[in-house]
Amino acid sequence: MEFFGLIAKGMMAYADFVWGWPLLIGTSFVAVFLSIRLGFFQFAFFGHVMKNTFGKIFDKGSGDGNIKPFKAACTALASTLGVGNIAGVSVAIATGGPGAVFWMWFIAMLGLIVKFSEVTLGLAYREKDPVSGVWHGGFPWYVKNALGKNWRWLSVLWAVVMAAGMMFAPSIQAAEISNAVNTAFAINPYVVGITVAILMAAVLLGGLKSIANFANLVVPFMAVIYIIGAIFVMITNVSMIPAAFAMIFEDAFTGTAATGGFAGSTVMLAVRWGLARGIYSNEAGTGTAPLAHSSASVNHPVKQGLWGIFEVFFDTIVVCTMTAMVVMTSGLWNTGISGAALTTAGFSSAFGSVAVGAVFISVIITFFAFTTCVVNVYYGGICLNALDFKGAPVKVFYVLASVFGIVGAIGALNTVWATFDFFFGVCVLCNLVIIFVMRDKIVLLVRDYEERLLTQSWDATAADAVERLGLMEKPEDASFLREGIKIS
Repeated sequence: MEFFGLIAKGMMAYADFVWGWPLLIGTSFVAVFLSIRLGFFQFAFFGHVMKNTFGKIFDKGSGDGNIKPFKAACTALASTLGVGNIAGVSVAIATGGPGAVFWMWFIAMLGLIVKFSEVTLGLAYREKDPVSGVWHGGFPWYVKNALGKNWRWLSVLWAVVMAAGMMFAPSIQAAEISNAVNTAFAINPYVVGITVAILMAAVLLGGLKSIANFANLVVPFMAVIYIIGAIFVMITNVSMIPAAFAMIFEDAFTGTAATGGFAGSTVMLAVRWGLARGIYSNEAGTGTAPLAHSSASVNHPVKQGLWGIFEVFFDTIVVCTMTAMVVMTSGLWNTGISGAALTTAGFSSAFGSVAVGAVFISVIITFFAFTTCVVNVYYGGICLNALDFKGAPVKVFYVLASVFGIVGAIGALNTVWATFDFFFGVCVLCNLVIIFVMRDKIVLLVRDYEERLLTQSWDATAADAVERLGLMEKPEDASFLREGIKIS
């Protein structure tokens, strides 16, 4: 037990270190560099992005792929819209002060171009599994197929760390589901955990289309309900909104003095919690999003990359800001409570009923967290696929990960947040390095996309675009993109 305690302390120490200046500097450098090279594409083309993502949610897509672009985006959003948006934001404010919200916004604005880049790379270097027919892409594939054998070790490291993180992922989400449901309906945690585990296994074993259809049904509906509820709270507390924004901007650079039940925080603490919860929420730079997006039916990688920009904007700038305003305008952020309890208190104060607020948040958390559980574990399965574990091993992984839903629901993991900060910290650092290394390929893809927009002459498939641009390590290697043949 002492050995595991030392490991936990080591992971927490690493998380506290890496989620400060190292990731702030690393993410800022990569994002600013890419923004300059791409002419601030994420801002210059923002209207185009919205028109071709949110404005085309019913588009069936074109080219090779398994699911519609919007379904792929919903699958990715199912992972990002979860506990991080509801409990994570409140934890950041309660621990780092109002200034943490500014740093969440800051990392989101940087994350726009980072997630765009990783999704674009994921589509450019994806492979079609010759057995299942499912397209897979993401960090392991764009490292292997674009950079060659000398980088293979890094793709393996990333896949192993991410798979390990996704094995434990349901613990965080199930713990929040259990707390929320128990508060609202007094249901036994074991019952909640077993139910979550069974439902997770059922959806996961149904495969990609089962997961995508579930996410496509649940994510948009629950997001709209949550936003409507948050807007109601903001209207109720409208007079407090200016003061809330003022505190966010002031405390981001001065720290927050102790007040009420709040112990006070430094600027560095605000940065640490803002960055950690921001990246945990929108997952920009972690490399997870391409794992879902790479199954989309598109004929140019950048077309799906646009959805990466939409995701970060919607997840952090819209949904996380809604949570921040609920917490801040309620005046309860400094009372000493934290997490989902703080968000619940914010809604309850506006609804005029603790019971109504608890039921509202419990329902939102249950659906958001459950979809996150499912997609996170699916991500882990894709990582196993990258490590050449397929079929039965992946299904066993699904079952084991589902069991961790029970572990989280009964409160057996006390350091889950630090554990995830550790796993994500490793993956983000690896991914940022590779995105920077592959910067010229990203630029070439974007310039080609801009040219295709002018001429309206699109390739039949994304693979054709990649082959035409000569983006493979060896031009002749592009054939595997369509045939699903492994490079030896």
